[in-house]
Amino acid sequence: MMDISPVNPYILATFCVAASAVILKMCKSSNLDHIPYVGHSTWLGSYISAFKYVKNAAQILEEGYAKHKGMPFKVPALGRWVVVVGRHHLEDMKKSADHKLSLTEASNDFLKLNHLIGSETISNPYHISVARVHLARSLAPYYFDMSDEIFTAFDELLDLEDNEWKSVLAVKTVREIVCRASNRVFVGLPLCRDPDWIEIASRFTIAVATDGIILNMFPKFLVPLVSKILPNTATSIKRAMKLLDSTIKERFRCTREHGDEWSDKPNDILQWLIDERLESTAKELTPRVLMTNFAAIHSPTNTFSHALYYLATHPQYVRVLREEVDAVIEEYGWTKEAMAKMWKVDSFLAETERLEGFTVSVQRKAMEDLTLSDGTFIPKGTHIAIPTCVIHRDSAAYENPGVFDPLRFYKLRNDGTESARHQMVAVNQDYLAFGYGKHACPGRFLAADELKTMLAYVLISYDVKLEGRNTRPSSIKWDIGVMPDPTVRVMFRKRAYD
Repeated sequence: MMDISPVNPYILATFCVAASAVILKMCKSSNLDHIPYVGHSTWLGSYISAFKYVKNAAQILEEGYAKHKGMPFKVPALGRWVVVVGRHHLEDMKKSADHKLSLTEASNDFLKLNHLIGSETISNPYHISVARVHLARSLAPYYFDMSDEIFTAFDELLDLEDNEWKSVLAVKTVREIVCRASNRVFVGLPLCRDPDWIEIASRFTIAVATDGIILNMFPKFLVPLVSKILPNTATSIKRAMKLLDSTIKERFRCTREHGDEWSDKPNDILQWLIDERLESTAKELTPRVLMTNFAAIHSPTNTFSHALYYLATHPQYVRVLREEVDAVIEEYGWTKEAMAKMWKVDSFLAETERLEGFTVSVQRKAMEDLTLSDGTFIPKGTHIAIPTCVIHRDSAAYENPGVFDPLRFYKLRNDGTESARHQMVAVNQDYLAFGYGKHACPGRFLAADELKTMLAYVLISYDVKLEGRNTRPSSIKWDIGVMPDPTVRVMFRKRAYD
């Protein structure tokens, strides 16, 4: 059997070239002929354009948006055509029921989640609604645990002495801190600090994405077979099951003996899933806990790593940010209320998201034929998306949109009457970092508090600079992703007071 592990990507890519061409041949755009395209419309030209899109999505989306003036156009992604729609179509997408435009099916097509995770978990994602309900009630009960884990993780991973500078791989370090902080809320102590659990949970998104990209290179009829021999996702789930099994059994034992409430009953996502009484084994519950990690670790890791690179290369903003953090913490302490008062910190992160977020968002799959409000016909099976990178750089919405202005949203909040519209958790037609409509990220409030706490703690505790360079490293762009360079090292030392 051919080795298709991540260490042999070039052999695999060569093997899959012909398969990809077959897919694009099978995915001909005849039912989308009425929609103009960017790139080539022939099947071989589409294949070439698809690889160009994967490498230069933002540039191609900007070209198409400018050429077609915000009207729908299509681009060839690997394995499918994507119809790119404009800002004015957001309300169409918001109003459409899930049985007409589906986020779940769009994600499933992109990552083949039903084959990698299991159809039961994907077809009945009750873990999403459980998390949404509990986290929407109030984040205050979870803030102390999450912030405590952030402080502890920074201090342990950096382990600074005196006034020394210490160099660390930024993305790797940030990923572990985010993983620990998130899993303090997901599975609690001591598991959130277990090195094996951290490694599994923090790498799970990469495992799924790697396997999903590979599966997208194969014709549909081969996907079920190939998915069974891909090692990454399946191995992660099996390892996670072993770690969670004893915890799940112990919690069910306590429930049987003490009922719904007992002393020191955990208040985390794992327990909320157990309390639903829909599933009872590690085999059933583990994929749901991992899918929660899938959503909660990758994006915050990217956002904070990007923000760290901006902070290190824009030292002129450190003083004004520190002054805000020092003043707020002195008055409110490390509380959720304090995070709401940090408008400048919030603005810094929102601006980072604006410039370094996904190239597209609000992705949906048409589950039946439908017609948009402008008369555009969308056939069943079509994937549609919003070009977020274009909207976030629209001069009609943002002054000097290509410039990083960390106080941009702070000034908008101060100058206008719609303060909430300019927070990093905002969901509106000019700012789509967390999606739009009823499927806007349900964990964005937890993620925002996590990111603001991390940035505030770095500001109040450390001095930061890049190792061996003064300019911000270029981001790595691949398909819809805009990723921080994982090879960049950031140097920390204990804060030097003036």
